[in-house]
Amino acid sequence: MKPGGFRPKRGAWDVRGAEERLGDGVGISNMLVTHRIRGLYGLHTLAQLGLACLSYWAWLAVLSNFYSEVALPERYLIYSLLILIGLLLEAAFRYKTDPIILPLAFAEKHRIAFRQTLAAGLPVLFFLVATKDAAISRVFLFSYVLVLYLALVLSLQFFPPIIAQHALRGARKEKALLVGTAAKVAQFKPWLDRKGVLGIETAGVLLPAPETAPAGLPVLGDLSNFQEIIERHKITVVVLAEMPSSADFMRIMINLCERQGLRLLVVSNLAERFQHPIILREDDGVHLLGLREEVLENPLNRFLKRSLDLAVALPASVLLLPLACLVVRCLQWRQSPGPLFYRQERAGLQNNLFLIWKFRTMHLDNPDPARQAVRQDERVFPAGRWLRKYSLDELPQFLNVLSGEMSVVGPRPHLPRHNEQFSRVMSGYHIRALIKPGITGLAQVRGFRGEAGSDEDLRQRIQSDLYYLENWSLALDLLIILRTAWQLLRPPKTAY
Repeated sequence: MKPGGFRPKRGAWDVRGAEERLGDGVGISNMLVTHRIRGLYGLHTLAQLGLACLSYWAWLAVLSNFYSEVALPERYLIYSLLILIGLLLEAAFRYKTDPIILPLAFAEKHRIAFRQTLAAGLPVLFFLVATKDAAISRVFLFSYVLVLYLALVLSLQFFPPIIAQHALRGARKEKALLVGTAAKVAQFKPWLDRKGVLGIETAGVLLPAPETAPAGLPVLGDLSNFQEIIERHKITVVVLAEMPSSADFMRIMINLCERQGLRLLVVSNLAERFQHPIILREDDGVHLLGLREEVLENPLNRFLKRSLDLAVALPASVLLLPLACLVVRCLQWRQSPGPLFYRQERAGLQNNLFLIWKFRTMHLDNPDPARQAVRQDERVFPAGRWLRKYSLDELPQFLNVLSGEMSVVGPRPHLPRHNEQFSRVMSGYHIRALIKPGITGLAQVRGFRGEAGSDEDLRQRIQSDLYYLENWSLALDLLIILRTAWQLLRPPKTAY
């Protein structure tokens, strides 16, 4: 597995709120843009559902001319509904994470279409297995998978611009006026240019004299003739390219825009000031700034994660662990007699200490058991190298999962003294302790495991852990578990 195998979400600002991150870490309060993106996404979803339904019945009609087994029983209606439900669930999930449909790269269109086809096919497959339905044609179902995939790719290619063109025409076209310094306007303009597909056109810019505008942007004047510029160019949106330092100026701009019936958007440079991505939240009338998402502070998410932990750890502890104990005991007896297990103090949730369980893979005459294992480490007996390579020495940690000290997926727990060392490399290191440690994690399936060879390698591991903390989902946990299972069959070179 190569590092970076997971594609991060677009931007660190919460797209579910009213913020979007620009390329250099500034954000814009963009209710207009956010709602237009989501509205187009919803219309596109409805169009795709209609296309899926149309292609389903059209393909059934085509095949009925060639295969006598393809009739039109009522059961075909059930399968069409299952396909629509699968597509709707996938669309709902993507709506929460990345509701972008315009513009999309070629590879992105195929990636989304593949995921949609998979989401549509899984309910059908489960229903087929559960009911053993013989009334529906397998030829039709399996051939329709390809038809649906091609239809979805074409819909991602042609539907978004057509929908945007018809939904955002006429009075829905917006003309934007940029206000700010030349440097800030130049920084913000590429973002606004990309929103042309949302019906937003940049009319020009107001700059303090004697600054000159970036190429391609006409200077319309300054604030002294603001009213005249608004009327002459039919401006509907005013964009402040930076957060004003003066509260009086901000009030003046708000009053001017409110009197003229204009939308006012303000680029927020709070992330720039904090030198960290910012999350905006409102609760009970109080507006709060945070540094990151903490999805697992949601009790429902913690319940789902704990349920997955038990669903994996219980069978593993009952079915795999006893046999593994017997095999490992025999190997130890021949090569390194001594205790079966090795218990070591590690830092867990909130850096609270706990004892981690592992199969012993090192000789007893070990002068420094806390030192990280290296390649060809003489402390490890031969069979222990094999156990470590395939991560079989970690199997007893399912007991830690059952006791609630660990999770199946999460940041790997380290020794307290290693925590102190690693925190000097990256200041945000201890943030990973806000969630339970895991047997496997995002860093491990990205290839970052074993000895940390450099500070950069360690930073990549920590960044993977922080990404996991901020973007946890049940689907991500399942994907990490599947990739971990694959790595057990084909261990990376860093496994030793």
